[in-house]
Amino acid sequence: MRSIRATICILDEAIANAVETHPYAPLFATMPRIGKISFGQIIGEIGPILERSRTSEPFVAETGVVPVIRASGKSRVVTLRYAANRRARLAIVSYADNSRHGSDWAAKIYNDAQADNRRQPHAARILTRSWLRVIWAC
Repeated sequence: MRSIRATICILDEAIANAVETHPYAPLFATMPRIGKISFGQIIGEIGPILERSRTSEPFVAETGVVPVIRASGKSRVVTLRYAANRRARLAIVSYADNSRHGSDWAAKIYNDAQADNRRQPHAARILTRSWLRVIWAC
């Protein structure tokens, strides 16, 4: 167990050093309530998507937080986009949900979605789309 813990500590330090030298580190480091793990996950998963997207809409869509409507006859289903990076979606949604506790702007977007009778996961995805547009603009 001690050797495993020592290896984990070494890997944590290596990841922290690599993340701090990444070109997007100044952008993501200023985001409210971003922890070391979220910081590394977002840089690792969102960074490559950000680099290859030309506009904000494909960037938001590729992360998988855009709703997809499937309608046939009388049935209508709203789901998440399956052709998306699931790890990126989990990283950015968990960050956005956490950010509402440290940012008045994020809390207002989340609370407005809750006031419109959106369930918690839907409100978190609405907040996530807003964060992704901010990231794209920066």
